[in-house]
Amino acid sequence: MAQVYRQGDVIVRAIDAKPEGEATLLPHLTLAEGEATGHRHRIAKGAAELYQLTVGIMWLRVLSEFATLYHEEHEEVELPKGDYEVLIEREYDWVEGLEKKVVD
Repeated sequence: MAQVYRQGDVIVRAIDAKPEGEATLLPHLTLAEGEATGHRHRIAKGAAELYQLTVGIMWLRVLSEFATLYHEEHEEVELPKGDYEVLIEREYDWVEGLEKKVVD
């Protein structure tokens, strides 16, 4: 079973290798940005690369022994070297028929 890490509405799931499809290297290490506070879920320590695969799907590669996922309102999360799928938790409003971002 894959190791899963969570920080608020950000879920980081270990994967065996890079997901299929074309990936664009992003010029930052921000996994998600808070809409209300402007705080960011970001890699603050360690070496890593963040890729955009398709809209809403990101892939993180931790290059150093560990990287630290940081956010001002959550505990830091240590991610060991490896590849990760980055997921943002969503909720579905059955009354309105809309998918909404979870606000942490």
